[in-house]
Amino acid sequence: MTVFRSRLRAEAVAEYHDVAERTLELARTMPGFVDFKGFVADDGERVSIITFATAEAHRTWRDHPEHRAAQRLGRERFYESYAIQVCEVRGEHDFTRTP
Repeated sequence: MTVFRSRLRAEAVAEYHDVAERTLELARTMPGFVDFKGFVADDGERVSIITFATAEAHRTWRDHPEHRAAQRLGRERFYESYAIQVCEVRGEHDFTRTP
């Protein structure tokens, strides 16, 4: 699982959305893709969580040439700042209320 926290440059928002949409479409086609969630905080920080079934699937995604190109664009044009945390799930619990 990757947790990607970022802040966009104000002048890059429109271009960013096109690239981000294409990049997510690509991720969804990758073997081992599980899910993606994105959130924007009131202060403008963005948090994206992307999950792959295995570490190998995650590395394959990380190294995909189109994803690498999007990463370069992010550093060059889109982001004021970002932080990436690659996490290993050490335990999991869930709850779903039933009627």
